[in-house]
Amino acid sequence: MPPPSLQAPAAVVMVRPRHFTPNPETAADNAFQAHAAGQPPDETARRAYAEVSDAAARLQDAGVRVHLFEDDGRRHTPDSVFPNNWFSTHAGGHVALYPMFAPSRRRERRSDIIEHLKAEYRVQDVIDYSGLEQDGMFLEGTGAMVLDHVARIAYTAQSNRANAVALERFCTHFNFEPMAFATADAQGQPCYHTNVMLCVGTDFALGGFYLIADPQRRAAVRERLREGGRELIELDARQIGEFAGNALELTGRSGQRLLALSERACASLTRGQKAVIKRSATLLPLRVPTLELAGGSVRCMLAGIHLARRRVAFSEPARAPAASPGDSDCIAQADNISENNSAAALIEQ
Repeated sequence: MPPPSLQAPAAVVMVRPRHFTPNPETAADNAFQAHAAGQPPDETARRAYAEVSDAAARLQDAGVRVHLFEDDGRRHTPDSVFPNNWFSTHAGGHVALYPMFAPSRRRERRSDIIEHLKAEYRVQDVIDYSGLEQDGMFLEGTGAMVLDHVARIAYTAQSNRANAVALERFCTHFNFEPMAFATADAQGQPCYHTNVMLCVGTDFALGGFYLIADPQRRAAVRERLREGGRELIELDARQIGEFAGNALELTGRSGQRLLALSERACASLTRGQKAVIKRSATLLPLRVPTLELAGGSVRCMLAGIHLARRRVAFSEPARAPAASPGDSDCIAQADNISENNSAAALIEQ
């Protein structure tokens, strides 16, 4: 059994969307976004719903604890499937709520999810940065920042969604060192989120380092990652476009480390790159082609839980109360996931 890793959470929050669609409010600075040509919106939404269900089941089967919540569609939140942007959790019982760039994304913040985490985990405090939206300052969680939870470094690509003042405040409160850098793709556009170009695991890091505009800064980022004992896996432009950088290391059954990523991302990796990953983690490719139309992939779908669990003894598993369709405030404990379950599901291992 590998030693426990602060970098690889054993639990995640996921949100299953009812009315998924690529978000026009975020299209201007998200070069990864696309449209389902010739596909009716209802079919796009149905496929997205099924992809989240299947991905959650695959994670569960691998031993990851999944907290699955429903988005009933009443808030008009087309990007709700990406909860890692509006909150993050941290060892010691800390939770952060983030200021979001697009108005529709601000509606994704949900008190029921935070209250559920408080009930299941030891939460000491919740620091809410969402008020910075009124000052035009945004910091979209672990999309804007890729966090090294061991060395306490917040790698951050500068963008509309990663304000320098907001980053400094987060790093001061949560004891991270900010490491910001400018990026530019072939068209000269910055990466909208850091987590589409960088994944920091326990023993490796996948990165599109070529996107870091300044050569000295690029070298500094590489060096800091190597100082943590990580082997660097260089991703090229094609692989970044296939979401190979948008992956998350998790801890599964018996402490086995997993690298969750999309099938598309996994297929883009070379045999040598996969060999480096497999030395410390098992590849877990998930099929999410519809969800990737919104400009994010598997890592964006997973809000890692770095909190300590509460220890509560149950004589038998709790049963889910009856829930009406679209009831997103009901928390159920379930042994499996089905498309007919409209309550939020807590999947135990």
